[in-house]
Amino acid sequence: MLEKCLKSLLVLAFSLFLTVSSTSVFAQHKEEVKTEEQGKEPKEGLNMKEVIFGHIMDGHEFHFFGYSLPLPVLLYSPERGFSSFMSSNLKHGHEEYNGYLLLNEHNIKELGLDAKKFTAGKIVAVKDGKLDEATKVYDFSLTRNVVQMLLALIILVWIMTSIAKKYKSGQGVTSAPKGMQSLIEPVVAFVRDEVANPNLGYKANKYLPYLLTIFFFILINNIFGLIPGSANVTGNIAFTLVLGVISFIVTIASSNKHYWGHIFNPPGVPLGVKFILVPVEFLSMFLKPFSLIIRLFANMVAGHIIIICLVALIFIFGEKMGPVAGWGASPLSLAFTIFIYFIEVLVAFLQAFIFTTLTAVLVGSAIEGDHHHEGHNSHDNENGLYDDAVIVL
Repeated sequence: MLEKCLKSLLVLAFSLFLTVSSTSVFAQHKEEVKTEEQGKEPKEGLNMKEVIFGHIMDGHEFHFFGYSLPLPVLLYSPERGFSSFMSSNLKHGHEEYNGYLLLNEHNIKELGLDAKKFTAGKIVAVKDGKLDEATKVYDFSLTRNVVQMLLALIILVWIMTSIAKKYKSGQGVTSAPKGMQSLIEPVVAFVRDEVANPNLGYKANKYLPYLLTIFFFILINNIFGLIPGSANVTGNIAFTLVLGVISFIVTIASSNKHYWGHIFNPPGVPLGVKFILVPVEFLSMFLKPFSLIIRLFANMVAGHIIIICLVALIFIFGEKMGPVAGWGASPLSLAFTIFIYFIEVLVAFLQAFIFTTLTAVLVGSAIEGDHHHEGHNSHDNENGLYDDAVIVL
C-alpha cells in the first residue's frame, strides 16, 4: 500500500514539475515573440516551429521554472578584438549589445538576411542597425550544450575515479561492492561480456576502456537531456558526428591486411562482380559510421520533439478553443507525455548500448582474420581471467 502511494506521489510530482517547466518554456516563447516597435500590437499565437527548435537546438542560456540562467558569451573579431559578456545582455535578440546581435526569426527578416545562411541563435556584428559584413565573428561561447557536456564529463570522471579508488583499497575485491560500486559493476560486466568479448575476442580488454567511455558518456548525456530545461546534447548532430568520426578512426587504426583485402579484393568472388562489389565495400566503410551518427541523433531528437508536441497540445487547445478546453486536454496530454518520458528513459540506455555495440562490431570487423590468438582467448576464459569486473579509466 505504501509503495503504491509513493509511486502515485512520484507521478504527481513529475506531472507538476513537467507542467510548470513547460509553462515556463511557452511563457518565455510568448515574451520573445513580442515586437518592440511602437504602434504595433504584440504577435499572439503559438509558433510551434520556434518552440520545438528552441527546445532541441543549442542556446546561450538555460530555462528553469520561468527563470533564465545566462551563460558566458565569448567572441573574437580580428577587427574588434576579444569580447566577453553574459548572454542576458543580448535580450534574446531584441537588442544589440556592444555591437553584436543574437539572431532570431524576427530580426533575420527585419535585417533582410538570407535565412539559409544566417540561422537563429547565431551572433553577428552589427553597425547602425544593419549587419556589419566587414566584421568577421568567431564564436567561442559556452553554450548550454557545451556546459552540459562538460558537466557530464566531470561527473563521469568523478564516478569512475571514486570507484577505482575503492577497488584499489580492496573494497569490492576482498569484500562485496558497496554503494556506487554495486550499481556500476554490473553495467561494466555487461558491456564486457555482451559487447566486447563476443565482438572483439582476445582483444576485448584492449578496447574495453574506449567502449566503456563512449557507453557511459552517451548514457549520462542522454539522462541529463531528459531533465526539463536542460540541453539535448546527444540530439546535436555535431556531438554524434564527433563520436562517429572517433569510432571510424579507431576502426581504421585497428585494421589489418585481411580487412583491406576483403574490401579491395573480396575472396571467392568472380572478377566481373568485383568491379561492382569493391566500390560498394569501399563506400560501406564510410556509411557504417555515418549510420551510427544518424541513428543516435535521430532517436534522441525524435523523443524530445514528441514530448514537447504533446505538452503543446494543452496550449494549442487553450489558444484555439479557450481555457476550459486547455485544462480539459491537460490530463490526457500529461498522461501520454509521462508514458513517452518513461519510454525515453529506456531509449537513453538502449541508444548508449546500440552505439557501443555497433562500434565494437566495426572494430571487430577490422581485426577479423587475425586468428593466431583465438586459442588464447578461450584459454583465458577457462582460467577465469574475465570473471571479475573491470573498472577502466
